Amino acid sequence: MKKKMLGMTLIELMIVIAILGIIVAFGYPSYQEHVRKSRRAEGMGELLELADRMERRYSDAGTYAGITADVLYGTDTADDKYPTTNGLYKLSIDNGADNVQFTARAEPQGNQTKDKCNTFILNSNGQRSVTGGSLDAEQCHWQ
Repeated sequence: MKKKMLGMTLIELMIVIAILGIIVAFGYPSYQEHVRKSRRAEGMGELLELADRMERRYSDAGTYAGITADVLYGTDTADDKYPTTNGLYKLSIDNGADNVQFTARAEPQGNQTKDKCNTFILNSNGQRSVTGGSLDAEQCHWQ
């Protein structure tokens, strides 16, 4: 008489769990990197908007003097940096000594600091660069 097997043994269950653990161990970091990569758009987009606001302000006042990121957006933060919509980046402005040029930065916050592009930089001449990360502007699609 043959005995029918109903269910799995403990060894089979442990093998399945081990395989799932290996898949998750390799897949999760890749997933996290893709999430950070997709969130770059927030930093880049809002940095471009900040530069646009700076140019409009320059058209009105004829200078970049006294303009900080939080002033442009009507807030007052202690560090003169304005958080982006989802708080993934903080925007800041350096007006330079002559007040006819500026350099704007989008610095990552929280988990976004692990992004390979790190800080996005845009100046009044339209030059774009990145700093603090392992990728260059072209690899970050910030050209």
